[in-house]
Formats: sequence, structure tokens, C-alpha cells
Amino acid sequence: MKIDLVPLLDEVRQHLHHELIPYWRERGDDPECGGFLTCFDRHGRPTGDTNKNLLAHCRLIYSFSSLHRSGMDPDGSFLARARSGAEWVLEHFANRELGGWFWIVERDGTPVDRKKIIYGYSFVIYGFSELALASGDQRWLEVAEGAFDLLESKAADTEHGGWWEFFEEDWRRCRPGAYGGDRKSFDVHMHLMEALTNLYAASGRPRHREKALEVIELITRKMLHPGSGTGIAQFSGDFTPQRAIIFKNVWGSDREAEDLAGRPLDNTSYGHNVEFGWLLGLSAEVLGLETGRFDPTIKKLYEHCLEFGIDRERGGVYCEGPRRGPARERNKEFWQQAETLIAMLDGCRRFGEDKYAEAYRIVHRFVFDRMINHEVGEWLPLLDQDNRVIWDYMGHQWKINYHTVRSMIECERRLASLTGR
Repeated sequence: MKIDLVPLLDEVRQHLHHELIPYWRERGDDPECGGFLTCFDRHGRPTGDTNKNLLAHCRLIYSFSSLHRSGMDPDGSFLARARSGAEWVLEHFANRELGGWFWIVERDGTPVDRKKIIYGYSFVIYGFSELALASGDQRWLEVAEGAFDLLESKAADTEHGGWWEFFEEDWRRCRPGAYGGDRKSFDVHMHLMEALTNLYAASGRPRHREKALEVIELITRKMLHPGSGTGIAQFSGDFTPQRAIIFKNVWGSDREAEDLAGRPLDNTSYGHNVEFGWLLGLSAEVLGLETGRFDPTIKKLYEHCLEFGIDRERGGVYCEGPRRGPARERNKEFWQQAETLIAMLDGCRRFGEDKYAEAYRIVHRFVFDRMINHEVGEWLPLLDQDNRVIWDYMGHQWKINYHTVRSMIECERRLASLTGR
């Protein structure tokens, strides 16, 4: 390989072990009410926004558990915090009357948004199965399995396949349009794939493997564009592609559900594409599928990002663009960078081509020189196409450490393998 990856590995290790992990050792826990606080300003100080959502809590359970399982928690403190957060979710997010979990609660656990959002349920499965793997405690696996059973009984579309994603508290589907009741999405089904894969890793049960294989088949056959191989964001129930809209119950202060027409139908997300690529490869390994079975699918996703998504002049990865042609949404958001770093290293290992190492280097330099707030330890959320900061907070209800910590753990592991260090 022409590019020397050793200095980049050194930077990843420095950031992960001396900036990012220390940042999260000091933040996240709510000392007054329990559970987690997620909203921090550019200096890492609490903003005063204390509402709590199911997604962020379960993502923190996942991250803290994965740090322990990766050998980066020598005193067990992250595992203890994951357990404590899991207890809080069971106590305050659980809807004991109608089943399932609330979407958003106040700091003390009083429900604010009682809807059932399957995006969050995917991370109940993912977070609690990771906690089970990290701790060996069967109790947490039972929670993940219960979430899976609920998903199958309440949200599965038995006519067309996949799952509906937005429900009222009593499990009636939400209204259509911005309320999401008539839509299925690539993003949520991708996260269900990773969640079900992790559930199978924890349980070893054939039923969980079968459902993971089923969602892989569904995504690869119905949710990728047949020509370009890139992801289609949203669909009607029968998997007819729809213009992608922002849903009212998913995003917080950083997104508004105002554009009812939606994005152009040929739009695709570079971040979701490459994230799905490396997660698909990982799922294939965990599920015991033939090595290389999905390489053509993965390569199409990576090649599209290489051609259109990466800013080779200023660094980083753009947000979105058409299936063929230059990017339309040229801002650079933290999570796309995190997932592209992993994917380009996966491309190095999987395809053995220097262009993936070069792409990794470009995105790495952007992240380490522009996006990481080294003084504080976490990543800035959003820069524009000229690398000027748009948002400067370190965390809010939708930005915690799922992407950043996971990316650095995966990059350290992959760079160490590629360099023999």
C-alpha cells in the first residue's frame, strides 16, 4: 500500500484514548434524576436542555457497553454506567399499560412524546444485546429479545415485508406524510439489520438469524437502486420509492419538517450508503455467510462515494447528492465522516486497492484538522462546504457518541490490522 497508515493510526489512538474516551468519562450521567444527559455546548458544558429520548439513551448503553467489550474499560466504569442507564430505560421509558417504550420523556421520566418510534426500538435491541454481550447477564438479553418479539407482533408488515415505523401510543399507525405512518425507510431497516445481527450474536437463536437474513434480503433487493446500487431513502408500504421527507417525531432542534415535497427522488446519502456497506459485510461475517458474497453490492456503494461524495479539495464527505453527478447538499456532517472512515478502511481490506486508503486519508485529515474539537474531546456536528462551522455544540438529544466512539474503535482495529501494529 502506497500510503503510510501508521501516523494515521497514531492519531486515532491519541484521539480515542486521550480525548474522546476521557470526554465521555466525565459526561453523560444525570446526577440528579438518573439516566443520561446529552446536550452540551461547544465547551462541553450542559446547555440546560434536559429532555431525554429513547434513541440517545440506548445508543449510550451501546457505546458504553462496546467500550467495555473492546477492552477499553479497565475499571468497569463504562459497563456500570451502561447497566445504570439500562435500568433507567426500563423504569422510565417503559409503557407498562400498552407495552413498548415512550419516545421522549422529561428529565425525571415524565412522558413527553408517548409515540412508538421503531427507529428507537432498533436501538433497544442493539443496545441491550451489546450490554448482554459485554456483561454476560441474561437479563439484558431478555429485554432485547422482548423488543424483537414486540417488533414482530406489532410493527411487521406481513403483506409486503419489512416493518412500519411510526405508531401512536396504542399501536395505531401514525398519520401519513410528515408523521410517517405511510412510509418505510432505508435508514431504519439498516439499523434493524445491525440490531438483529447483534441480537443473534448474543442469543445464537436460529429465529434471530433468520430475521437478520430476511432484512438483508429485503434491503438488497428492494431498497437499493437497481442501476447505481445506491440506497433509496423512503418508500410506500409496497416499496415504491418516494421523495424523502423529514419526519416530525425524529429530529430535534437541528431539523424541521417543513419541506413537504421532499428531496428529489434520485437523491441518495453518501453516509448511509457506506454505513450500510460495512455493516452488511459485518453482518455477513456474524451470520456465517460466504466470504465475499456481498462484495459487488458493497463495492458499488463505496465507488459512488469515492466518485461523488468526497471533497478532494477541502476534505471530508458531503451529505447527499444524485445517483449520478456532483453532490447537491454539500455540508459536511459528523456522522457521515465517521461512517466513511470505517468504510474506506473496509474497502482497503476487502478490495486491496490504494484508492480506498487515499480516500481514508482525505477524510481522516478533514476530521482531525477541522471537525474534532481537540480541546474538548468530541466532534463538531456540522461544517459547510468551505469547512466553516455551522453548528458548534458537542451534543444534543440526537448527537451523542454512537457514531464517534464506534468509528474510532473500528478505525483503530482496522488500521492496526492493515499496518500490523
